Amino acid sequence: MLAIYRELQQNEFSQAMKIRLEVFVEEQRVPLEEEHDSHDLTAKHFGVFLEGSLVGTGRLMLHERTAAIGRVAILSEFRGLGLGSGLIRAMIEQAKGAGVEEFVLGAQIQALCFYEKLGFRAQGPIFQDGGIPHRIMRYHVGGVKEME
Repeated sequence: MLAIYRELQQNEFSQAMKIRLEVFVEEQRVPLEEEHDSHDLTAKHFGVFLEGSLVGTGRLMLHERTAAIGRVAILSEFRGLGLGSGLIRAMIEQAKGAGVEEFVLGAQIQALCFYEKLGFRAQGPIFQDGGIPHRIMRYHVGGVKEME
């Protein structure tokens, strides 16, 4: 199956929210009120499509030369196929085209290795987000930059 990665159109956002609710609220028990926030109004939302159906989503928030990646969710039956990696790479490539040099995200502890394989590096202490342990991770375009 050929996966298509692209920025979502406004009328596709409700499909992305359905995936996020299934993954974060239903599966991972993140409180509903913590899943949807004001950043959804200004973020660029991306999706991965298989045979025309949205099966994964993520959002990108641009801040000059830095971008935050978040709310990355792949439906359970499509995990393990490399779709999450493809989605992250697609978001990075689009943002690099807009001059972004650094990417930051809050990774769930069980996903640290996933992001490390994509070139992200963990920094700082473990913190709770939605009742789930996370760490900040950073990716620098062109290689690793010294962390404070």
